Amino acid sequence: MTKRIRVGIIGANPDRGWAAQAHIPALQSLPDDFEITALSTSRRESAAAAGKRFGVPLAFDNHEDLVNRADVDVVAITVKVPYHFELATAALTAGKAVYCEWPLGNGLREAEKLAALAKKKGVLAVAGLQARSAPPVLYVRDLIRQGYVGEVLSTTLIGSGMGWGPTIEPYNVYMSDRKNGATLLAIALGHAADALCYCLGEVRELSATMTMRRKSFTIAGTEESRPMNADDQVCVTGLLDGGAALSIHYRGGRSRGTNLLWEINGTDGDLQVTADGGQAQIFELTVRGGSGAQSSPEVLPVPPQYRFSPLHGPAINVAQAYARFARDYREGTHLSATFDDAVTRHRMLDAIEKAAATGQCQTPG
Repeated sequence: MTKRIRVGIIGANPDRGWAAQAHIPALQSLPDDFEITALSTSRRESAAAAGKRFGVPLAFDNHEDLVNRADVDVVAITVKVPYHFELATAALTAGKAVYCEWPLGNGLREAEKLAALAKKKGVLAVAGLQARSAPPVLYVRDLIRQGYVGEVLSTTLIGSGMGWGPTIEPYNVYMSDRKNGATLLAIALGHAADALCYCLGEVRELSATMTMRRKSFTIAGTEESRPMNADDQVCVTGLLDGGAALSIHYRGGRSRGTNLLWEINGTDGDLQVTADGGQAQIFELTVRGGSGAQSSPEVLPVPPQYRFSPLHGPAINVAQAYARFARDYREGTHLSATFDDAVTRHRMLDAIEKAAATGQCQTPG
């Protein structure tokens, strides 16, 4: 058996959080590829509790000890966005490969600096844009390439952010302030748009409107009201590199109607991807399609070869991303979303913000 890749996880809260919910189950579902050798949190008590809960022998209350361990090959960063830059910099400086959650940086500049450092160090650095690794997205990508819809004429994406609504959980309050970089635009739209561009190609030009319609929110479990300081409506129109028309609308909260609908319309057929929530990287996606003489779409079951892990639920796409990471790490392939790919997505989001602020069409990059 090929030697397993040793992972150290920064941000492994024992009680809740994305590491416990997704990263640890994902890595444990791929035992031939990975072993978790170290964890760190910000407090000694939580580090000890995490080590005990997840059966990991090394648990630290600081990231420096973790990134400098000889028995850690890859550092996974699963903390809040404002800390990504510092922690990824420390891991890269120590010569480690990195899997950093998305958004890569708090804005484009941080992402560019991290991508440059990863290139300088010559290590594999991957961003958690795991929607592109979802089995239905991989299937849609191949269907497009195989000509299922013919020439792509247009694509339309409508989604609900689930967060950024009238009520926000206490641990997500930081996302209601745009200065923290964890906005509806960056997270919900960013993940879904990455899957879209992975299948259809990048955006050539775009125009955008962003607005904050909810002026306040309530912290869940309390009566406390706080002012909202992040846009909860993002509308984008434009053209893809291949000339297809693009339309995206993401809105905060949850809709009683459509929460995720992505359509691809072509000269010979149509594809439709739906889910119960607009976070495309988390919710289970259903693919429907119709081509040729078909008058309406039908469910297209995803073939088993697109699934790399036995998991289901929120952790599945993270497991899919880690399975592709393992191949990149060992074989030098480019299956994962690298830091360079993350910069491309950050440039698109930056262009959306500039288009909304200026009222002028923008060219990403």
